[in-house]
Amino acid sequence: MAQKQYVLAVDQGTTSSRAIVFDAQGMVVGLAQKELTQHYPADGWVEHDAEEIWRDVQSVMREAIARARLSASDIAAIGITNQRETTVVWERATGRPIHRAIVWQDRRTAEYCRRKISDGINSVVQAKTGLLIDSYFSATKINWLLDNVPGARKRAEKGELCFGTIDSYLLFMLTGGKVHATDATNASRTMLFDIHRQQWDEALLKIFDIPAAMLPEVKDCSGEFGATLPEILGTSLPVAGIAGDQQAATFGQACFQPGMVKSTYGTGCFALLNIGDTAIASNSRLLTTVAYRLDGKATYALEGSIFVAGAAVKWLRDRLRCVKDAAETATLAAAVPENHGVYMVPAFVGLGAPYWDPDARGAILGLTFDAGYEHIARATLESVAYQTRDLTNAMKADGAQTPTAIRVDGGMVANDWLCQFLADMLNVAVERPKVIETTALGAAYLAGLASGVYAGLDAVAYGWNVDRRFEPRMNAATREQLYAGWQKAVQKVLSK
Repeated sequence: MAQKQYVLAVDQGTTSSRAIVFDAQGMVVGLAQKELTQHYPADGWVEHDAEEIWRDVQSVMREAIARARLSASDIAAIGITNQRETTVVWERATGRPIHRAIVWQDRRTAEYCRRKISDGINSVVQAKTGLLIDSYFSATKINWLLDNVPGARKRAEKGELCFGTIDSYLLFMLTGGKVHATDATNASRTMLFDIHRQQWDEALLKIFDIPAAMLPEVKDCSGEFGATLPEILGTSLPVAGIAGDQQAATFGQACFQPGMVKSTYGTGCFALLNIGDTAIASNSRLLTTVAYRLDGKATYALEGSIFVAGAAVKWLRDRLRCVKDAAETATLAAAVPENHGVYMVPAFVGLGAPYWDPDARGAILGLTFDAGYEHIARATLESVAYQTRDLTNAMKADGAQTPTAIRVDGGMVANDWLCQFLADMLNVAVERPKVIETTALGAAYLAGLASGVYAGLDAVAYGWNVDRRFEPRMNAATREQLYAGWQKAVQKVLSK
């Protein structure tokens, strides 16, 4: 029997659920997408309906296979990649969520985090997990659900409830409740997982008051997770790869050597630096995280997490209505010769690395009567590059060498103006790959490695191809003047 040549990747993101069919060369042959409803029940709160996500994922999987003119029997395996940290608690018996999912951007537990930090346990948490105490991560979201959904804590202690990030919930539903598992990358974002011992940590469970019975089994990123119910796609398929979205993008960008950097520009922006097989603690308020785990061996990364990148462009489109689509921002930005002293600090849900200020709020600064929409659009795009510079500066402070190039991906990097400004602000070449769907591609590679579609890491690295390389061309004085303006703008929105 001939080896199947296609892999189906599910890319469940913050603003949409997508499914993409890749062939053995890592090229897209079928794609489907559905936008996801965002719920904002209070200031700084963000929720998703997990059941909507499940319905959408089933729909886009079927549609992507149909658009590829294939049947499910042509698919070798499924890979899942997901918005990380977003927290779902559901009934083990029925699969029904007990509450809407609490999204990674959600800040409702900020005060709880402050109390934990004042208890002096930040160093313990960082030493075990590589993370800083913040409402970004899953642990405090689980705690909130257990304390605020009537009866939840007792049910969790009895083993009646499951916790999972979105990958774990989807795996549970795909397998008809047979498998409650996750992978090491998603586990490493919960604030409950010891990244050195590669297991759930009892002391952390006690700190955050979470019953161990809720937790999924932690597996490698590539391997047999379980088989889907045949009625979902018409035949049972193995789920053979899982990774959180940023780690999947790192894998899809073939950043397999220490020192390689990728930066993804989606709802937020996330830069990951491969640091090899030793988890190094950051002194610059970056996170240490599991980049991927294969055959029981973890590779680690330093990560800088920016909460708002593409989400700011979406705000321009949906709230200010100054653009009809994201691509228009490049035209507007290019229409003015410089930024006119206008800066946007997109702290809509606080600021992530390296500031970690949940109470900061967004601002547009430097407005004069002759500033217009084009300056605001330009400032929005520029803010993405300035925030990335914040991260690369922190990486250098932690001892990283300046990379020869940064590999970029995500929806925003279709914007040539942004890619050029990134290269100018970072003073390093920016490489955009031919396949910018690298998050989904990473999940496909992980599933394809386990199912024989892809031969190994060397084959994945060989398959990576650059579409365009943007070289820096801004003079140093202009670069530093612009960045100094950004630093002043940030100081004005910080809450402390």
